[in-house]
Amino acid sequence: MYDYVSGRIAELTPTRVVIDNNGIGYGMEISLRTYSQLENKPEATIYVQQQVNPREGTAVYYGFAGKEERDLFRMITGVSGMGASTARMLLSSLSAEELREAILSEDVARIKSVKGIGLKGAQRLVLELKDKIVRGDGETGTPALFAGTDRNQAADEAGTALQLLGFPKQAVSKAVQAILKKNPTASVEEIIKAALQML
Repeated sequence: MYDYVSGRIAELTPTRVVIDNNGIGYGMEISLRTYSQLENKPEATIYVQQQVNPREGTAVYYGFAGKEERDLFRMITGVSGMGASTARMLLSSLSAEELREAILSEDVARIKSVKGIGLKGAQRLVLELKDKIVRGDGETGTPALFAGTDRNQAADEAGTALQLLGFPKQAVSKAVQAILKKNPTASVEEIIKAALQML
């Protein structure tokens, strides 16, 4: 899977960007937040997330102007009942900071104000993501799946490997979090081995 693509912005609309890299155009769906950050720029680096439509079996690539927004997208789509379209709508309606604060303060009303998000969906977002979102540096901290860059990277690699083995995303996420609570410095291999005993 691509992690990021850098190049000339060949096409940009409020919902889509095409990045020209060495004559190849990489098309990605984007949020309004990413669009506003890319507007009037000739070149950009876009962070990529691939989502597979389970019904059609087709892959759609989503692009983000920063890793913070991609991390939130991954967290939202990891919540049961929340798809890529809902995640994009949330990230288009609220900034990463606003969404993070709404979840941490359990502001269900603010989340519910986003089109397509009902009361139960907003409550589920708060319930499942409150413990995953951590404050990095006080009020301006950035959200991450797990605290710390090394932990985040090891957790992501281990989580991806476990999902490729066929384990459900939500179960994998819970297992990895539990392992990191006991052993914050666990390596990718250690996380996978411990998770296989729990899943």
